Amino acid sequence: MTLYFAYGLNMDRAGMRQRCPGAIALGPAVLERHRFFIGLAGWGSVRTAPGARVHGVLWRLTPRDLAVLNAYELLHKGVYEVRHVPVRVGARRVSALIYQLRRRQDGRARPGYVEACVAAARSWALPERYVRSLQRWSPSRGARARAIDVREAS
Repeated sequence: MTLYFAYGLNMDRAGMRQRCPGAIALGPAVLERHRFFIGLAGWGSVRTAPGARVHGVLWRLTPRDLAVLNAYELLHKGVYEVRHVPVRVGARRVSALIYQLRRRQDGRARPGYVEACVAAARSWALPERYVRSLQRWSPSRGARARAIDVREAS
């Protein structure tokens, strides 16, 4: 079994159930010293940012689910890469897999992407301040959003 930290569309329960029926949601988690951004591909990613944090969902994946996600995240095309990072779940830290865009320049979100991420974040009751920081990446807010520094106690 693999622990996976989702911070974008894969926070969505229905989408994960469809793609990865064996996945078990373990609940909200936090990736510290990173910031969410939209990359040139139009999808979300994270990059190192001292003092910042990314809220998301920790999943337990079966080997089959991991293979499906690897394909879904376009590992074979080199769009995303896999990293293992410490995430905080309550008071404890665990090592979890994340998918991170190889190209880390800011881009413009694909239509509907940010709205789906925001809906998923709200369904997990992630902090509202963090949810608002995700909303700032919506294409309706201009050509490119600035990276938002979210520094809050969780």
